[in-house]
Amino acid sequence: MSGQDVDKWKWLLPEVVAFSPCFIPEWETLHLFQDIRQEVTWEQHHIRLFGRRVASPRLSAFVGDEGVQYAYSGISMTGSGWPPVLAKVRRMVEAHTGAAFNCVLLNLYRDGSDSMGYHADDEPELGPEPVIASLSLGGVRRFRMKPNDGSQPPLSVDLNSGSLLLMKGLSQRDWKHAVPKTKRPVEARLNLTFRNVIRAC
Repeated sequence: MSGQDVDKWKWLLPEVVAFSPCFIPEWETLHLFQDIRQEVTWEQHHIRLFGRRVASPRLSAFVGDEGVQYAYSGISMTGSGWPPVLAKVRRMVEAHTGAAFNCVLLNLYRDGSDSMGYHADDEPELGPEPVIASLSLGGVRRFRMKPNDGSQPPLSVDLNSGSLLLMKGLSQRDWKHAVPKTKRPVEARLNLTFRNVIRAC
């Protein structure tokens, strides 16, 4: 992120987490949501949680450069190229953030009972200070962060459709983040987390 782009972002945690609420116009998010949902193959993965294998509480997909490998929670995935709609979105995200990405993990939250527990994207193949750009499309969901050492208060932000959240620096070492369940009626939400694998997993 360059100095001239600073007004595109609101810093939630100085130099670590930034938020761009109007990255994509609302009218365009409707088309992107439909195109992406239809373009990729969704799966309900089984993840390893506290030593047990459980069904993930959301649907997921992985897209990346040919041969790029990524693994988390006992799941291993390999990129096979980019559908046109995701290649277009990647170029937009890279231009806005000034970062390069070679893969994206997509999550589909079908309703308020789909969720993401507290975790860090600290897989070794992402390097010690990964840059992760998280694009939200569809229903609004609350994103929470909490510091590992309790030195700062937890952080919450509602991720509206078309918003982009950027995590960088030591955010994955020092913080965990989550998308909790909600009993409020919410529309389906797509979340695209762009990342860059720097070495094989």
